[in-house]
Amino acid sequence: MPSRPDRAGGHGADLRFCLSSERIHPAHLELASEVGDEIARRGHDLVSGGGRVSKMGHVARGVRAGGGHTLGVIPQALVGLEVADTDADELVVTADMRERKGRMDAAADAFLALPGGLGTLEELLEVWVSGTLGMHGRPVVILDPTGVYAALHDLVDKLLVQGFVRPGAEGYAVWTSTVSGAFDAIEIGLGRARTVPDAADVSEELLEGEP
Repeated sequence: MPSRPDRAGGHGADLRFCLSSERIHPAHLELASEVGDEIARRGHDLVSGGGRVSKMGHVARGVRAGGGHTLGVIPQALVGLEVADTDADELVVTADMRERKGRMDAAADAFLALPGGLGTLEELLEVWVSGTLGMHGRPVVILDPTGVYAALHDLVDKLLVQGFVRPGAEGYAVWTSTVSGAFDAIEIGLGRARTVPDAADVSEELLEGEP
């Protein structure tokens, strides 16, 4: 969520973590629109993957409809497929996916994950793990009102019990089931400094495969 000097107190939620597929239940698109509305209502801005289709597009349009600012970051290959959010207030075109992720990370103050596919899972886990290792102190919030990620939640709990996850790391990502709850969690996270783990904890996390 990037702080924008031209908007007092404003932040921008990083919503790259939501699906671009059109083969989903309309309720998921309604959720995305509600999230976009809430971003604007709370005075935040949006950092997204720069797509105009499916949930990503619904979030962005909701933000703009409420007067919020949208920054989209999209790789050139996807621009060629004509899925870019050309209505974005700022649209950054990158050479590849790795550059895209770096640009989005640099612009974001917090990360909000909605139900999505493999790309969503990959990026969610990346910011979750890097947060537990003290590489950033930004909030990571998962909004899952219908239990799409229930198996992931259960898996992390099992990994914790069996010693593959360091106690406390599982709690870095906050699970929520309502839009208001998700943004409350984001704003609480923004209002407090995360504690960077000490060297011993980081070493344990890196060696978590040997409980």
